Amino acid sequence: MRRRALLRRGLVASATSLLALPAPARAQQARAAPRAIATVGMLGDMLKGVAGPGLRTETLMGEGVDPHLYRPTRADIARLLGADAVFAVGHHLEGRMGDVFERLRNAGRTVVEVAETLPRDRLRTKPDAADSADPHVWMDPILWAECMPPLATALLALAPDVREGVQEREAKYRAMLTRLDGYAKQVLGAIPADRRVLVTAHDAFGYFGARYGLALESLQGVSTDSEASLARVEQLVTLLVTRRIPAIFAETSVPDRAVRALMEGAAARGHRVVLGGTLFSDSMGKPGTYEGTYEGMLDHNITVIARALGSPEVPRRGLNGRLSA
Repeated sequence: MRRRALLRRGLVASATSLLALPAPARAQQARAAPRAIATVGMLGDMLKGVAGPGLRTETLMGEGVDPHLYRPTRADIARLLGADAVFAVGHHLEGRMGDVFERLRNAGRTVVEVAETLPRDRLRTKPDAADSADPHVWMDPILWAECMPPLATALLALAPDVREGVQEREAKYRAMLTRLDGYAKQVLGAIPADRRVLVTAHDAFGYFGARYGLALESLQGVSTDSEASLARVEQLVTLLVTRRIPAIFAETSVPDRAVRALMEGAAARGHRVVLGGTLFSDSMGKPGTYEGTYEGMLDHNITVIARALGSPEVPRRGLNGRLSA
C-alpha cells in the first residue's frame, strides 16, 4: 500500500510539473522532438548551432571520413530513413549518396542540399562535371553563412514553436563566421607576396584562396575519387622549385603519400620544402575538441597556413587561444 501511495504521489508530481510548463513546451515534451541528420561535420556543426535543444541533431560521417568516397551502409540508410530531415552539402560532395537522397525524398523525408540553394554565380565551376559546382563552400565563412537560411527554414517547418530560438542562434552563428573571416583577412593578408601559394592534396581550398588572395595548387581535383598523375606531380615540383615555395600541406581525410612525393622531388632538385601542417578539408577534428567544431577547424587551417607561409601577424595559439602551440 505504501509503495502504491508513493507511486501515485510521484505521478501527480510529474503531471503537476508538466502542467506548469508553457503550452508549447508541454506539447514539445508530449511528443518526441523532430530529428535531423547532417551528412558531414561542418554542416552538422551549423545544424546543431542553429537548431538548439528543441530539435535532435546528428552527424552521419565522423572524423577523417572522406565524403567523396563515402558509401552508406544498410545501417546508415536505416538511420537516415528514421530522421525527419536530412541536410547535405550537395553538388556531389556526397558523391555516392545520390540514390539514397532520392529514396529519402520518395519516402516523404525532407532533404535539403544547402550548397545547391546558392546562386551559381557565387560558386566555383567544376571542370570535370558541368552539371555541378565545387561543393567546398564552407572554406569561405561568409559564403557558408548563406547556407543557413534554407537550413533554418527547414527546421522551422519541422518545429514551428522554436522560431524565436532558431533566429537568435542563427544570428549568433553568423557573428562567429564574421569573426573568423576578419581573423583570416588579418593574418593571411600579411603573408609576403612571393609566398602566397597554397599547395594541398586536393582542390578543396578554392573558395578559401579566392576569399583571402592565395593562389591554389593541388595534386587532385575537386573530388578525391582519382589518383594524382605523375605529370601533375612533376608540374608541382617544378612550381615549388622555381617559386621557392617554403611549405606545402597535407589533409586529414586524404593520404599524404603524394604530398610527400612533392617534398622529395623538390629536395632532389636542391630546394627544401617542409610539411607546413595537416589541414582539415572534408572533415573536422576529433569530437569534443576545439578542432572538432567548425570554428576550431577553420581557426586551425587559417593559423597553420599563415604561420607556415611566413605571416608576421599570426598568434601562436590561433584566434581564440585554444589551438595547440
